[in-house]
Amino acid sequence: MDTEAFTYDGGRVDPGERADIRYSISETYLGDPIRVPVSIVNGEADGPTVFLTAAAHGDELNGIEVVREVAYEWDLADLRGTLVCLPVLNVPGFIAQQRYLPIYDRDLNRSFPGSADSTSAKRMANRLFENFLEPCDVGLDFHTSTRGRTNMLHARADVANDEVDRLARAFGTNVVIDSDGPSGSLRREATDAGAPTITVEMGEAHRFQRSLIDRALDGVANVLAEYGVHPDATPTRPAWRTVVTSDQKTWLRADDGGLVEMHCERGDLVEEDDPICTISNPFKTESVRVNAPFTGLLVGVLENPVVYPGNPLCHLVELDEETTGACRRERERRA
Repeated sequence: MDTEAFTYDGGRVDPGERADIRYSISETYLGDPIRVPVSIVNGEADGPTVFLTAAAHGDELNGIEVVREVAYEWDLADLRGTLVCLPVLNVPGFIAQQRYLPIYDRDLNRSFPGSADSTSAKRMANRLFENFLEPCDVGLDFHTSTRGRTNMLHARADVANDEVDRLARAFGTNVVIDSDGPSGSLRREATDAGAPTITVEMGEAHRFQRSLIDRALDGVANVLAEYGVHPDATPTRPAWRTVVTSDQKTWLRADDGGLVEMHCERGDLVEEDDPICTISNPFKTESVRVNAPFTGLLVGVLENPVVYPGNPLCHLVELDEETTGACRRERERRA
């Protein structure tokens, strides 16, 4: 946990120094380097090493602005420890503005910790993981929903791991979805390698959404305060919190094809049997209303208003009576 030089293959950043680099992780078809932007800020005082990552999926933009603002706009003169900031992990996907690596359509966020002699995706993941993620003590990985859907700000974390649970609670979202994460995902593999990590979900692809970015920045400040990295940060805590297990959440899916009129927004509290959306044909001569099967919170909702049977409409998580009451009271105060 002591601050010393942060080293990576090809360089080092000593205490009290900063480096903004473009780190080569692969090559294009023309043999040109594929470079990932990395900013490393090493404080003069001792402390943990924290990584902030975004755009493992190239079209997920909100987290890019979170990481950039921390790295380039915050006053880090009194930093205790080291910040490793990677605002765009999936550079090829980002350039193409698509979710996956254009190279064989691979998912970078299922390729960690990677391998130096495997597929293109795993080679890229390996360069990132060994040099900038595995050496850290804790990490925040920022994502958005996939194209056509949007998420409320929430964390995904393996709360059975005490250090991950501490990190998720420190970040300060109302909702924490409990899971260890898919095999090959950054948060799962970094956690298994000794760097407890959570995923932060926020908003939709192809957008900068200022209100969500600001709330995520508050979460980063909370984490840096919790771990003593930023002594001037003042932590905030949510008015209520719920940890959601697998049996408390469901995706409501369309049983009919058609055009969708959503009656609710992400983050809304819905009561059992409340109408969530209506699906109708192009003539509006036939329509089907989809109701909430239980009282809960809409963590994610459809943005693209067209569906085939089986397409997801919303991600609904169940709340207990106490949390439901706290959620209602907070909404009344904000009204």
